[in-house]
Amino acid sequence: MTDHLLLKISNISIYIGFILLLISLVPLGMSISSKRSARYANIAVWIVTLAFVLELAYFVFRWLATGHAPVSNLFEFIAMFSIMLIFGYLVTYHYYKTKVFGLFAIPISLLLLGYGALFSTDVAPLIPALQSNWLAIHVITVTISYGILSMSAVAGFIYLLKIIPENEKSWRSFSLEAITYFIIVILTFMLMMVLMRGVVKYEADFFYVDQQGNESVVTYNLPSLINYKDSIPVEHLGNNEYDRTEHFTTGIEVPPIIKAHSLNTVIWSLGVGLIVYGLLRLIVRRRIYTLLKPVANKADLNLMDDIGYRSVIIGFPLFALGGIFFAAIWAQAAWSRFWGWDPKETWAFITFMFYTIFLHLRINRGYEGEKSAWLAVAGFFLILFNLVAINLIVAGLHSYA
Repeated sequence: MTDHLLLKISNISIYIGFILLLISLVPLGMSISSKRSARYANIAVWIVTLAFVLELAYFVFRWLATGHAPVSNLFEFIAMFSIMLIFGYLVTYHYYKTKVFGLFAIPISLLLLGYGALFSTDVAPLIPALQSNWLAIHVITVTISYGILSMSAVAGFIYLLKIIPENEKSWRSFSLEAITYFIIVILTFMLMMVLMRGVVKYEADFFYVDQQGNESVVTYNLPSLINYKDSIPVEHLGNNEYDRTEHFTTGIEVPPIIKAHSLNTVIWSLGVGLIVYGLLRLIVRRRIYTLLKPVANKADLNLMDDIGYRSVIIGFPLFALGGIFFAAIWAQAAWSRFWGWDPKETWAFITFMFYTIFLHLRINRGYEGEKSAWLAVAGFFLILFNLVAINLIVAGLHSYA
């Protein structure tokens, strides 16, 4: 069986898994309101389980095709995160049998898969620093911890949706609405990139000198609002040859320590997302999060609180093991130092300390219920910030991940 065929099977597996997860939302939603709730819930869980098996098949066949764990680029990492989030959901459902939970957890996994698909899915040889068994050990452990910690955030979000009144004017309602805004930003980003890459096919190449002093060319898929210092607009002539040309740019430039093309995408997403959010508010004439309250109102608050706490109890040690200790061992093998305060290493430490404080406040200070829910949601945003901002915007040794 050739590597090409293995990759094809892998891609088909994750595609079918995505479709099945989408389909599972139908019986899951019917289980909330139907008299045959148990039957529909069982159907949904079986579909999700099949989708999870297919996603694992994607992982195994891609590993066989490439000869290494498929967690070496951003697409593969996000796909693995999405798969582990479904794993976390299935474990949670096995113990708690809560139907509402899936209506929030599964869409997050789908969004992650959709987001990851916007990056290159091509298979490339591993750079020397990644040619280690620690690649699989470190990254897989981290993504498992992310999947479990995400369950804490899902439980916290449901808790907040139920407990915060629709018409309340406070920092609580403002913060909850801000969360829905960022969800809209993610959806806007995905739709915008599909439109600009697939339909409009917008491309603008710029020549610049990167952080290491190497000459590079970067392709913008959105008009340049911000660019690299002393960048030059060029046109690709073929065979790695470029000629100077004219592209739209505002003239705003940043040093190469910042990945300007990724920051440009973030700025576009935040701006267009704000416009989309404003239009939605005009249409529904109320806060967006209130549209989700009818589903969240069926949740058991004590159960959500318990899920949130237990998810951190399990996920935090796994993150400490994979994100700190295994990472330090690998760093020593790859770069001859256990710790170097690289941007991603620094953010891993911040995440580690956040969940340490979370558990301290929960166990010793009585931060239960709503306080715990806010902390759980904040923790998930720390993970997303690491996934998006640190990976895409800040240049560092971990930029390939």
